[in-house]
Amino acid sequence: MNNLKIVDLTSDQHSQYKQFLAVGLVYDEENFRITPADDLDAPFPTKNREDSFTLGAYINHTLAGVVSFTRDGADREKLRHKGILFRMYVSTDFRGKGIARKLIEELLNRVKKINDIEQINLTVIANNTTAKTLYGKFGFQTFSSEINAIKWKGKYFTEDQMVLRLK
Repeated sequence: MNNLKIVDLTSDQHSQYKQFLAVGLVYDEENFRITPADDLDAPFPTKNREDSFTLGAYINHTLAGVVSFTRDGADREKLRHKGILFRMYVSTDFRGKGIARKLIEELLNRVKKINDIEQINLTVIANNTTAKTLYGKFGFQTFSSEINAIKWKGKYFTEDQMVLRLK
């Protein structure tokens, strides 16, 4: 997609980010761990650093997708070798155009430049086969499943934990 541009989103764009993600939290609520109420007063998800960043995918100046990465052990020495990919979302209007793939590619390119990150973990709703298939194409493997990890509107959801080992 030649009109796709992937850029860093910073805390300066918090309002735009929240408005974009809020749509996903409503229309794709079963694929998120958080609700709109959970996110209402939440700070920007990352710290605008090499090891804590959020990417936005724009098509013709319209935000089409986001993904975030942060070091798992930002304040814990024993966990600093791990990172977390989270809040991956592509707007329904832009799905099927390779945006999620491009976001993950850019995230991985950046993370691989961080010498001491050895693996990236993520969680995904177990029945979200589209997301799991995409993650699998990058080498992420399921290492655990938590039954009833999420309970929302009287319904339980299983979460799979996936890992990509870089080193």
